[in-house]
This record gives sequence, structure tokens and C-alpha cells, in this order.
Amino acid sequence: MDAVIKKIMPTSSYMEKPVTDRPSQEEVEAAVRTLLRWTGDNPDREGLVDTPKRVAKAYREMFGGYDMCPAEELGRTFEEVAGYDDLVIVRDIKFHSHCEHHMVPIIGKAHVGYLPDGKVVGLSKIARVVDIFAHRLQTQEAMTAQIAGVIQDVLNPRGVAVMVEAEHMCMAMRGIRKQGSTTLTSTFTGSFRDNPEEQVRFVTMVRAGSGA
Repeated sequence: MDAVIKKIMPTSSYMEKPVTDRPSQEEVEAAVRTLLRWTGDNPDREGLVDTPKRVAKAYREMFGGYDMCPAEELGRTFEEVAGYDDLVIVRDIKFHSHCEHHMVPIIGKAHVGYLPDGKVVGLSKIARVVDIFAHRLQTQEAMTAQIAGVIQDVLNPRGVAVMVEAEHMCMAMRGIRKQGSTTLTSTFTGSFRDNPEEQVRFVTMVRAGSGA
């Protein structure tokens, strides 16, 4: 299978690698020490002495999506597909993200489908795009739209369908404290948006695989 590699020129802000003004390691660790004091604990006790350094390292990993460009992940496509032009679905892409309102975890899975228009992309690249957006501060609604938008803009398929199911710890751990409550969001572009039958087919195939 021959691959066609094209240089992607992002045209929308969600497609680009964000430009961030990061503080120094020392500033981050000082901020964590302040938060530890805010909880009422002593940042100088034995169990917390190295916590600021560990938190800084963990945050660099959990928010690594800010260092990546999702459009670049989709830049390698395959045109030799033996005439295949029907629905492609990558289902049950598990992810963890963080709510931009309280900075607590969002844990869930994404289902992504698209209708190719002469070219397909490696399946792992779809999962990679989900991970990039998940590893940023998010709302589930925005993340769902971003995944669909970048695939539509870069691959230019006949349509994209994205469904995200997730549990929000901001609901489970604080406030209303409702554990196990799941939020479902979806976005459709192109043929999926214009043709309800395609939406039903996508949802049916996703649900059939999940046993729901």
C-alpha cells in the first residue's frame, strides 16, 4: 500500500500546536507548594517534600497534547485502497482528560468514523488525534468538535462522525457528587450531518460492538 505524504498547513486554531508561555520549573514547584499549604498540609513534611517535583513531571505528561499538532498526525494518507469508500470506524478509543473548569479528570472513550473520499489514514492516527486533544484542558463538547473538525479539514472525507462517552470527576468528586453518571456528546459533518440514515448506521455499528 503506497502512502501519500503531504505537508499540512493548519488553518484553524484547534489544528495547530498551541503557543504557550510556560513558567519555569522553579515557578511550577513553588505554585504546587502553595497549593499544598492551601489544603492545610505542610509541604515540608517527609511525604510531601518531593511532591512539587513529581506534580510538575506528571503535569508535563498529562498535558503533553499542548506540544503536539493533531493535523500533522493525519498528514500521511493511503490512496491504494482497492476502491473502498464505505464507513471506517475506530471504536472504543479510551482516553483520560482534565476538565478546564476544575482541572479534575474526565475518563471515557471515543468512537470515530469517517467516509473516505479516495484516501484513508492509518487507524492509529485517529487514536492519536483523540489523545492529543484529550491531553489538554478540555470540555467534552469542545473535544468532540475538535476531533471531528481536524479530521474533516485535513482528510477532507465525505463526512466525519464522532461520539464521546465520559465520566466527569467534577460531578463525581465534588458538587453534586454523582458517581457513575456518563455524559454523551456527538458531532457529525458532511454526509453524516446531511443524512440521518448515516448517523443511525454509525450509532448502530458503535452500539453493536459495545454490546449496548
